[in-house]
Order: sequence, then structure tokens, then C-alpha cells
Amino acid sequence: MNIIVKPIISEKMTRLSEKLGCYAFVVDRSANKLQIKEAVESMYGVQVEAVNTIIHGGKRKSRFTKTGIIAGKTATYKKALVTLAKGENIDFYSNI
Repeated sequence: MNIIVKPIISEKMTRLSEKLGCYAFVVDRSANKLQIKEAVESMYGVQVEAVNTIIHGGKRKSRFTKTGIIAGKTATYKKALVTLAKGENIDFYSNI
């Protein structure tokens, strides 16, 4: 089971990582905080201090086209905010 799906890299998360050492990941919906902590520590070789999780519900979306209204929904996902120990950091751009 792959717990970490992908890291979330945005302007807001970059600011949080620089100030607080907090990183965000999209994770598997069935993963708990202990599994997320172990996965981040083993994958990136850092020491995790705290894990907070959020389940983002999908939003309803609709658009108007020539053939009519198309309605749908964005995906629901679970996000984990991982706070690292002081002095630790993760470099997502090292293997580019």
C-alpha cells in the first residue's frame, strides 16, 4: 500500500515550510497518522514531530456548453500536514 500519493507544492506551502517547517502531502484515505509519520520518515530520512490530517470533500462543478449543461464533481482527497523537528527540511527539487 502506497501511503504518500504526492507532495503539495504551492506558494502557501512553501511559505509554511520556510517559517514553520511544515510540509503537506496528499495521502491515502485509509492511512492513519502513525502510518503517515513512518512513511515520511522512511521516504525522506527526516524526523517528524507532528502530523495533522484533513479530508477535503469534492466540490460540485458545472459548465455551460453548446450541447447543454455538464455537471460533475472534483475528487475527494486526504491531506496530511507534517511538521518536522527543528533543523530538518525536505528538498523536493533535488532530483530535477
